[in-house]
Amino acid sequence: MEERAEKDSPRRVVSAGIIIYRKTRDGIKFLLMYQGRGYWNFPKGKIEKEERSWETALREVKEETGLDPSSLKLVGNFKAFEKFEYKSGRQIVSKVVILHLAETKEKKISVLSREHSGYGWFSPSEARQMAIKNPDSAKIILRAYNYLSNRGYTGRLKQTKNTS
Repeated sequence: MEERAEKDSPRRVVSAGIIIYRKTRDGIKFLLMYQGRGYWNFPKGKIEKEERSWETALREVKEETGLDPSSLKLVGNFKAFEKFEYKSGRQIVSKVVILHLAETKEKKISVLSREHSGYGWFSPSEARQMAIKNPDSAKIILRAYNYLSNRGYTGRLKQTKNTS
């Protein structure tokens, strides 16, 4: 009986990624990657042995977007979690995604991994709409924005006058 219970229990997968944002003249913009069939989400991937979640997150961002870790500034102690189950063949997979938050000044994504067919920078409300197929992601975008707002990070870029 124990053997069967173990067989029927979901396989556990842990991934990590980063909610990337940048400041623009119009306010905060979040980066979402397009995976097809209307599915937008954060750059993320499976944690490999001996990796910490932030190491995985930085590696995956580099692989999926070309953004170098040196162009990302991890923000505070922000960490969010997505938890869901899905079926892979006949097996149920229980997945946990650990998400960190980071700022970049980069606008262009230089690499697009084969698992993505596009990307976009979206305002918080647009990003929540784009992530509609994953309600947890939409909630996490709002949580990240609120976190940034409370820390004073959401201000628009200041336009400086050139007086020369």
